[in-house]
Amino acid sequence: MAKKSVVERNKKRIRLAEKFAAKRAALKAVTRDESLSAEERFEAQLKLAQLPRNSSKVRVRLRCEISGRGRSNYRKFRMSRIALRELASHGKIPGMVKSSW
Repeated sequence: MAKKSVVERNKKRIRLAEKFAAKRAALKAVTRDESLSAEERFEAQLKLAQLPRNSSKVRVRLRCEISGRGRSNYRKFRMSRIALRELASHGKIPGMVKSSW
């Protein structure tokens, strides 16, 4: 089980990323627009730098929904390999059975 503070920090980053997504996308579009002057693009870059660091989507970590584990997660299930195997062996994931040959 991951530390509660780490899981809460990640949740805060998710909230901030959702809150600033539109503003960040607009500023990025301005910085990439070649038709604008260099001064306008630089101003947009400075405004982008003023946004909170944790509002960037890149800083959000994919964590297991059950245990909070930060490594070896399956994106499709949003679970770690350990939690996924445990649920599958208990028959709680439809269509998934433990392989044996």
